[in-house]
Amino acid sequence: MPKIKVYVKNNQTEVKVPVGIRLLIRRCCQAVLATEKFDRAAEVSVSFVSNNEIRNLNKIYRNKDSVTDVLSFPLTGEDGTVEINPETNAVQLGDVVISLETAVKQAQNYGHSLEREIGFLTVHSMLHLLGYDHETSQLDQRIMREKEESVLEKLGISRDATFVIRGDKG
Repeated sequence: MPKIKVYVKNNQTEVKVPVGIRLLIRRCCQAVLATEKFDRAAEVSVSFVSNNEIRNLNKIYRNKDSVTDVLSFPLTGEDGTVEINPETNAVQLGDVVISLETAVKQAQNYGHSLEREIGFLTVHSMLHLLGYDHETSQLDQRIMREKEESVLEKLGISRDATFVIRGDKG
């Protein structure tokens, strides 16, 4: 199996990055590439940012003045050309930017763990970096959702396995 180098950076101070999240992100990236039978060495950058920063990026790059959970910036050209790191000969897939603040809020809203939410956002973005787009059609959206759940299930963080059980606070 080809190697993937995942660069994880924390560029925010609003939420403490939980222990084990960096490893989870690396596992998610590797699992997507394995599932997609990506057979070359690869590199990807994942950054945690604040809501303010992701809103700014969303406004600049997507012309949407709103906070979002994750943004993907693929380095693959529209004609399928890829960027190669000359030092490592690895395909540079692109950048993933996650709002940790929004991930925490969404995990609470959906009633599952933060690990599940960050895993989902990472897998979702990796599929975008590989060319999938859920905004083109309902079929593409369904295909992408099925791939996301399949990868997460293989990692043991499926929808069914990661819901948070809230105890009585009496």
